[in-house]
Amino acid sequence: MGLFPLAQAASAVPGGTPLAPAFSVDGGRYEQAVSVELKAKQGETIRYTTDGSIPTKSSPTYAGKPIRITADTNLTARAFKGNQAGAFKSEGYLIREGEQPIARMMIVSDVHIGDYEADRHRWSSYFDTFAGVLGTPDAILSNGDMINDNWDGRGKDHQLTARIFKENLERKGMNATQVLMAYGNHDATLAEVRAGYPKEWFPDSGAGYYRTDVKGIPIVTVNTEDYSPAQAAWLREQLGQISANPAYRDLPIIVGGHRPVPGTVMDGQQTSNPRLAEDLSKFPRAIYFSGHSHLNLNDPRSIHQKNFTAVNDSSSSYIEIDHGYQMLDAEGRLANRFETPTAQGLAVEIYPGRTVINRINLNADLHDMYTGGKWSANWKPPFQSDGTLAGKPWEIKTAGSDAQVVENFTYTDANRNRTAPRWTSSHPLSAQTGKDGQLALRVEQAADDELVYHYKVRVTRADNGDEVLSTKVANRFDVVPAAGSMDIPLPVTRDGVKYRAEVVAVDAQGNQSPVAVDVLN
Repeated sequence: MGLFPLAQAASAVPGGTPLAPAFSVDGGRYEQAVSVELKAKQGETIRYTTDGSIPTKSSPTYAGKPIRITADTNLTARAFKGNQAGAFKSEGYLIREGEQPIARMMIVSDVHIGDYEADRHRWSSYFDTFAGVLGTPDAILSNGDMINDNWDGRGKDHQLTARIFKENLERKGMNATQVLMAYGNHDATLAEVRAGYPKEWFPDSGAGYYRTDVKGIPIVTVNTEDYSPAQAAWLREQLGQISANPAYRDLPIIVGGHRPVPGTVMDGQQTSNPRLAEDLSKFPRAIYFSGHSHLNLNDPRSIHQKNFTAVNDSSSSYIEIDHGYQMLDAEGRLANRFETPTAQGLAVEIYPGRTVINRINLNADLHDMYTGGKWSANWKPPFQSDGTLAGKPWEIKTAGSDAQVVENFTYTDANRNRTAPRWTSSHPLSAQTGKDGQLALRVEQAADDELVYHYKVRVTRADNGDEVLSTKVANRFDVVPAAGSMDIPLPVTRDGVKYRAEVVAVDAQGNQSPVAVDVLN
């Protein structure tokens, strides 16, 4: 996916331009292929994409014949009236034919609810997405940081979270859906967590950890804020009992906790509790879901396998990328950023011998993290991207002996991707005129079999080699749909002076494209 310039955001389309086309079939999970019809006003032409990009004048034209969706797809449609491009809309489709899952779970993390009026509309949209991708889930697992307490007396905010969840469970008819919570570093005290929710949502025995089942699937919830020797012994005992029980043969052992453990997802960023990693390593069927880091699900490093499987939950409040990059802000300026106000979750389906994990966007619209210099992560629906897919599904095989389970691991360090991004245009760089006559470097999006993570950019004066800009620009791969180019402002005016631009596209594994070079003036 490419960077999504503000000028192409649906919310920025001026009055009188075409509205987003209507879809005959909403996005969501379907038991068979679906045929989607698109509709716009008379005199408008609809163009569409199925690769996650923003439709352009060169995209396929919708000629009235329904679009057949036979596999997991993000479908984006946009209306054009002459040369005038309108708003667009994306829908995500999950196609699941044949076998029915034993259990369906929605897993989220880092909810950070703190204001009923500010948060309830957003969570109403999120529950609509839950229902769209899973119908009535058997469980909703929330792996810590339900509120945003910084030891400043906000423990009663758990009651707000409970209220919002209860209202949406009732509204969506999810009366049989189990809610299970883990304890996080922003959840105040364990006593306040217990006081905020029904006992069955947090059925611990006093130390913040517990075990339960969902439709016969074993669920173990750990307290990563105090991984004591007593808890470690308890966990090993529970995992041992589950592994030895024939009733759980070939099934995953779902383990939920707030903090990731070292050497796993995102190469172990923001991790703790190496002893927990050691204890889990003896149980290959364990799938450890964790949050805390807010790191995004689009990144292939969000799943990791060695002795067990570790999966990053991302965040349902705002997500992060690695530190050390710049992004284009809502005004098209380069800014030091690592947070984006998008939100994600995991739709997990468990079958005999395998678990399928779908990466779901709860909100992947383009917004900036700051408005007028103020934090503004709490964007309100409607979201034109809710329910879209943040990547291909991950599949974990759990059938057979421990040795067979490990042998079937796919997401290992040894299997990390080695394919470098590639430029799809022979001239991917060009000069543009930005605000106030400023020179801007336009970069046509490179392609990668996973995602382009960032661009290394260096611009110098052509006559004397003086450096004008040297930076790494993060690619907004978290936004759906994505444009095919990005305009990077340079701190010089466009006055005929020539500049040499060098750009390298880099994926999440560090694989690099050839250097694209051009002279700008």
